[in-house]
Amino acid sequence: MAIIKKNEFKQMDEQTAISKLEELHKELLKINAQRATHTPPENPGRAKAIRRVVARLYTMLTQKSKQAKTEVKEIKREKTKEVKKTKHE
Repeated sequence: MAIIKKNEFKQMDEQTAISKLEELHKELLKINAQRATHTPPENPGRAKAIRRVVARLYTMLTQKSKQAKTEVKEIKREKTKEVKKTKHE
């Protein structure tokens, strides 16, 4: 039982990922509270699945931020190359 499917991960932007993280953290908090009070959870495997999805979301957000940073660096490099070319001419 997948909480978020692969194609949903690919289409997700940062804002939806952050909101989904908040939802999952709340649900995980409820499940952990049930464990602490020794109440049997409805689906015991759901906690593990939630933790995995949370990790995937954090990884996706980290990769997107790194990608954005490298794109900015490349743009800056191109601009400096253009400036150097115009100075030498």
